[in-house]
Amino acid sequence: MQRQFYQLFYGYALSICLRYVGTREEATEVVNDGFLRAFRGLATFDDTRPDLSGSLRGWLKKIMVRTAIDHFRTTEKNPYQEDLDAAHDEPAAPGSLPLEALAYQDLLRLVQQLPPAYRTVFNLYAIDGYKHEEIAQHLGITAGTSKSNLSKARTHLQRLLKKTDSHAYAVYVG
Repeated sequence: MQRQFYQLFYGYALSICLRYVGTREEATEVVNDGFLRAFRGLATFDDTRPDLSGSLRGWLKKIMVRTAIDHFRTTEKNPYQEDLDAAHDEPAAPGSLPLEALAYQDLLRLVQQLPPAYRTVFNLYAIDGYKHEEIAQHLGITAGTSKSNLSKARTHLQRLLKKTDSHAYAVYVG
């Protein structure tokens, strides 16, 4: 049963973890750690809900996000001290699409170029819908630091988007 669960939800879990870490190898490690947590905590899942598959996906998403956060906290040294100017800027892949046709992979590639602290806060706030107070609690920072990191992430994304020579991208994060 665990093997089937893993195979069924592996792609979904990987897509979540890829947003939080810099490489596919790291994401695979986080996914495997997350599934280990899921298997250990399967007894805590409430299977009496009417939409079992939807609630199972939500439960697994929460586990994967928290596992990615834990991975971030253990692997990053002074993640909130990084200066935006010192961050490594790489242009997006040539031939990136305009905003209307921005593919998930293009967006993922841009988000993965963010410094780890900014990427984590951006994902938690903009994609997963956490509030700054929740982010602060999960990461052990203040809500003000969370807001600052989000602002810096947006600024950094704007810089990356401008490097693509497509002004349509700037609208997305502005």
